[in-house]
Amino acid sequence: MTTLPELFTRKVADGTLHPDPAQEAVLPEFERIRAGLAAPVKRGLFRKPPEPPKGLYLWGGVGRGKSMLMDLFVDSLEGIPARRVHFHAFMQEIHAALHAARQRGVEDALAPVAADVAASLRLLAFDEMQITDITDAMIVGRLFEALFSAGVVIVTTSNRVPDDLYKNGLNRQLFLPFIDLIKERMVVWELTSPTDYRQNRLAGAPVYFTPIGPAARAAIRAVWKDLSGGPADPLVLRVNGRAVEIPEFRNGVARASFYDLCGKMLGPADYLAIADAVKVLVLEEIPRLSRSNFNEAKRFVTLIDALYEARVRLIASAAAEPEMLYVEGEGTFEFERTASRLREMQAEDWGR
Repeated sequence: MTTLPELFTRKVADGTLHPDPAQEAVLPEFERIRAGLAAPVKRGLFRKPPEPPKGLYLWGGVGRGKSMLMDLFVDSLEGIPARRVHFHAFMQEIHAALHAARQRGVEDALAPVAADVAASLRLLAFDEMQITDITDAMIVGRLFEALFSAGVVIVTTSNRVPDDLYKNGLNRQLFLPFIDLIKERMVVWELTSPTDYRQNRLAGAPVYFTPIGPAARAAIRAVWKDLSGGPADPLVLRVNGRAVEIPEFRNGVARASFYDLCGKMLGPADYLAIADAVKVLVLEEIPRLSRSNFNEAKRFVTLIDALYEARVRLIASAAAEPEMLYVEGEGTFEFERTASRLREMQAEDWGR
């Protein structure tokens, strides 16, 4: 069987990947887990099943290759029951399953839900672990404890060191045992590559396409295909008990239309949650703004403010250049700051 370091070396040799000492340094940790899961289990009446290998919590800056390494690892597992899923999407599934269990009158809904997850898996690979919602924070500790007890190995990527998860969150003291559990059951590894591969792919390339039309749509599709790196799923965020959906999401890159994010009744808390969850937003079909779509324009201003403060990379298609998007009606003066921010966010080093 090909080891993960061998697979990485082969991909560097054929030009699929670039040599990166920081990425290569973590490969033995992935290989340790793969080898532990692949080891044959000696069976017998009095034999205890072997302890599963420790998981891996891989954290570091945006664009350093965390998701790529995890995908490479999952693809190498060859027959080991595993699932790769975005953390937010997984937690949304858990909430839905908990609701269904409670509807059936199950007293401790989490126990059967965790058992169902563990029944078909030996490894769970989460992309982009971050916790901003109190309902996630209050159940994730018990959930992981149950999965670990069932022998499930967990590998996750994150942009944050474990101690910064749910930072400043409500009732955070109740969340702290989960951080201790991560440190106990997973190897915490910082990926310190100096190269931001995502920024490099955008270097020198346009990120704002106007006017809206076939050329802009084709350019957006090409950028999305390059950055997402594969098929995407919807991302559903829980904000104050409500569901906020982004139609397409993969590897920290989100794609939505202006209507998806500004044509619906979303507010500042929703946009802050989006800005916290994504690293790159591909926003399509921004129309001209005026008194005829004043509410949508206000939401757009709030969205751009949230993205700007969070240093999210924005790639957009629009009906006009930023300064010409909002030229008549109430709010034109206030929009000048938004236009300036849209222009600043086009800079090559934005988001670093």
